[in-house]
Amino acid sequence: MGDVTTTDGAAGTVTRGPAADESQLERHRSELTGYCYRMLGSAFEAEDAVQEAMVRAWRGLSRFEGRSSLRSWLYRIATNVCLDMLGRSARRARPVDLSSPGRPELRPGSALPEATWIEPMPDARILPDGGDPAEAAVTRESVRLAFVAALQHLPPRQRAVLILREVLGWRASEVAELLDTTVASVNSALQRARATLASGEVSAAGNPDAGTLDGARRDLLERYVRAFEAYDLDDLTSVLHDDATLSMPPYGLWLRGHADIRAWLTGHGSGCRGSRLVPVAANGRQGFGQYRPAPDGGFAPWALQVVEVSGGRITALDSFLDTARLFPLFGLPARLGAR
Repeated sequence: MGDVTTTDGAAGTVTRGPAADESQLERHRSELTGYCYRMLGSAFEAEDAVQEAMVRAWRGLSRFEGRSSLRSWLYRIATNVCLDMLGRSARRARPVDLSSPGRPELRPGSALPEATWIEPMPDARILPDGGDPAEAAVTRESVRLAFVAALQHLPPRQRAVLILREVLGWRASEVAELLDTTVASVNSALQRARATLASGEVSAAGNPDAGTLDGARRDLLERYVRAFEAYDLDDLTSVLHDDATLSMPPYGLWLRGHADIRAWLTGHGSGCRGSRLVPVAANGRQGFGQYRPAPDGGFAPWALQVVEVSGGRITALDSFLDTARLFPLFGLPARLGAR
């Protein structure tokens, strides 16, 4: 195959070396998974998309002539895979995007199909190790659940433009080349995408400090864990924002306000009493694997929680109940023994 051109960024320092091999493809897997996750809103579909992109790239390596960087070429392939997948699926969302808040006396109702929901993603699959702390903070913000959900409101090509330009920092000319379009079309798509996100009061930037575990935020989350495990609802209420939300996919019911959340936990949610929480990192935020007491002893998986913090209080508790799929994804044990 001869030599090919590779680069560390879409417009980064270019070096020349031997023809690309599987290891050179694999070093882009994490960032491609993050890109496909933002595009698709599903951890499992994102990994499927990246795997398909890698297979296509491997099969096409003999035809790769190095006129663009290997990274850009992989993004082109991954984008086409995602656009194909989005053409066959409906928009994913969060419960808070689909209905008004419910009442704590209501039962959750029927579970909706998996394809309805934005899914959580482990940080380890999509966030690079090390690197510049400021860039890492921006990357964490761009995978938070609210932002990924907002992206799903954009038409697929606008979605790709916004992610490539606003999140990954590509030049308009690079995006135009990737999408086989013009710079003017890219700029127009970006303007429309920005307007759509602004109408929902969501931006790519968000709050770069919201996902970092400084001392105050760490103390708050430790208080939350103690209160939840002790089922001390006075303490638990004290760490929740007045307008905090609780959602429970695959159910559409969600609640707003610490009073309604407390009422839920003393009513239909009272089975959570005695739970244990195991920390995980999800969507640039702190998360927890929740295990409820099992009838035969020990603790059984119940939910994957993603916790949103702002202004010194917890503002959102997103509890995903599909533990059969999510706990293995996050490397959580299938069961906990008794204390």
